[in-house]
Amino acid sequence: MKVLVTDPIADAGLERLREAGHEVVTDYDAEGDALLEAVSDANALVVRSGTEVDEAVFEAAPNLVIVGRAGIGVDNIDIDAATDHGVIVANAPEGNVRAASEHTVAMAFAAARSIPQAHARLKDGEWAKGDYLGTELNGKTLGIVGLGRVGQEVAKRLDGLGMDLVAYDPYIGQERAERLGAELVEFEECLERAEFLTVHTPLTPETEDLISTDELELMGGGYLVNCARGGVVDEAALAAAVENGTLDGAAVDVFADEPVSPDNPLLAVEDIVVTPHLGASTSAAQENVATSIADQIDAAFNEEPVMNALNAPSVDESAFPRIRPYIDLAETAGKVGAQLLDGRISSVEVTYEGDIADEDVDLVTASALKGVFEPLEWQVNAVNAPKIAEERGIDVTESKTMQSEDFQSLVTVTVGNEEETLSVCGTQFAGDDPRIVRIDGYRVDAIPHGRMLVARNYDTPGVIGFIGSVLGDNDVNIAGMFNARRADEGGEALTVYNLDEHVPDEVREELLADERIIDVKYLTLNGTDE
Repeated sequence: MKVLVTDPIADAGLERLREAGHEVVTDYDAEGDALLEAVSDANALVVRSGTEVDEAVFEAAPNLVIVGRAGIGVDNIDIDAATDHGVIVANAPEGNVRAASEHTVAMAFAAARSIPQAHARLKDGEWAKGDYLGTELNGKTLGIVGLGRVGQEVAKRLDGLGMDLVAYDPYIGQERAERLGAELVEFEECLERAEFLTVHTPLTPETEDLISTDELELMGGGYLVNCARGGVVDEAALAAAVENGTLDGAAVDVFADEPVSPDNPLLAVEDIVVTPHLGASTSAAQENVATSIADQIDAAFNEEPVMNALNAPSVDESAFPRIRPYIDLAETAGKVGAQLLDGRISSVEVTYEGDIADEDVDLVTASALKGVFEPLEWQVNAVNAPKIAEERGIDVTESKTMQSEDFQSLVTVTVGNEEETLSVCGTQFAGDDPRIVRIDGYRVDAIPHGRMLVARNYDTPGVIGFIGSVLGDNDVNIAGMFNARRADEGGEALTVYNLDEHVPDEVREELLADERIIDVKYLTLNGTDE
């Protein structure tokens, strides 16, 4: 596979990709039309914050499987466009958490003790000891806006230094906040009580200028630290608040536009400490995020779960071996159901019974949807299948039960339209042996692979022999078959044939011409006949 890298990452990540057998191409100057040309035959794209990955990039890259962000923030990646094109977007949130949290703590101390200002004056020959009266962090209240990974690490470090913690985060529970030593409060109360405020939220339309003039006035003194994302704090408002004494000081590592413009108002205020986006700039952090993204790209190429996928179901690495056999099985069950059901599909239900019901099955459900939609000739994969269902108004439900009458684990995909539903059940036997065990209520034992013929007929003598003769006369070899009926003798029956050859339309028409045959469907799985 070809991996295009358009922003510098640590050599350890590049080497890991090369060792996995991939072609790695670095082009750190690619932008505009040059970027579109460079990505046209790439299977993966690795970026940091310098490359804008928009709709045009995805349009130009038909072979793209994954975009890896060597870091946390993905503001420069159009995730909706990626999803539409079935491209995974993954980041490396763990690799630089420690570095970012330590830089946040360092910036808080730097602002509170005027360390950069005193350093600069001493280097210029001034002994300005009397001009700086610092503030201790011990005993002060720290307000944390955003108690995610970095926010939690900052909380742990500053709690240990004797600070009282209050936090605002609408997506975290009180119990988790209390374990970190933080009191969970509303946004305004967090600002009012904070003597030091640190921000750890992504930049979204909802968080842009989250903290501006009114919010800074709520603080009524103290210090603000932003090492998260530029644009979350209104830069002009912050500069004014420190300059007019609303705040005692601030420390900023990130900016709305980077590299920062010389006329940015934050640069002109003496009591604002600024650094050029150094939060993740440690050798350990850079190596960690580079190798993490390399591993995720390799996983995507091998159709394994991508641990930090932002727009696709992911699964814990330790749990993956338990669900892996059911990913392909659910996809196959979806394909069979979609090819057997006549008419437009309006609903899909995926049911899990037995041991599999105790697992995280989001990835399995997404694979089932992929299977359902694939025969309909939609460009679909596990990334965009849930969104396709939503856009097309298809009702998707998932249910679980620990009870299973006949099998240790059973996955059932039920497709439906306005008139009928049809279910396909699959299980996994020992030794990696997947089987379709029920179709539309009929008990079968079909190997879900290659070419299959599913025939419904009246249960009368000679029907199976007739079908076999017609196939044989047309040089279609039967590799295996299973016959089942629902009721007593003379009712309806269903037979599944595994075949070695393609079944032409005229052969199906010949079968259907017999009054004993109710329906015949020819199915192709695993790319057969393409």
